[in-house]
Amino acid sequence: MEKLRVLENGTCEVVRINTYLALKEKHAKEVNDFPMFFAFSNDQFAEGMQKIGLNPSETDKIYSAGAGGYYKKTDAEKLHAMFKTHDDEMKQARTNEEFIFHMFDYELGNHEYTYTGEVDQTLDALGLTMEEINNNELLSNGLKKAKKAQWDWNEKHN
Repeated sequence: MEKLRVLENGTCEVVRINTYLALKEKHAKEVNDFPMFFAFSNDQFAEGMQKIGLNPSETDKIYSAGAGGYYKKTDAEKLHAMFKTHDDEMKQARTNEEFIFHMFDYELGNHEYTYTGEVDQTLDALGLTMEEINNNELLSNGLKKAKKAQWDWNEKHN
């Protein structure tokens, strides 16, 4: 995916967009915009309850999301639907070669592949197993290309 960027001198250049990162950012924005809060003290809890339109005593009207997160019970279906949509969008995107390359390239870099030589943390972050990758030609090719790109970049810059 590409877009045009206008430079300070008024000329334009074509910029390649990391499709994986764009989808991750879209999902993060949707989660951040969802009416929920995180609290690790009584004061934060009271502020969060007010933020979602409840009194701090109305604990019967919320669910815990774990890790200090809370949301209204009335929003549970919307939250679950949002996460299902995220999963569906990710699965659909994983049918695109460019997306798969961006996905592996980003996560390999994020998990220091050229330092460790290991892909385990990358796969964990993506919720994938080597068996799934080995049984899917698109994923297998994407991982190979991304590993090569990581090593090529590393050799060029170190």
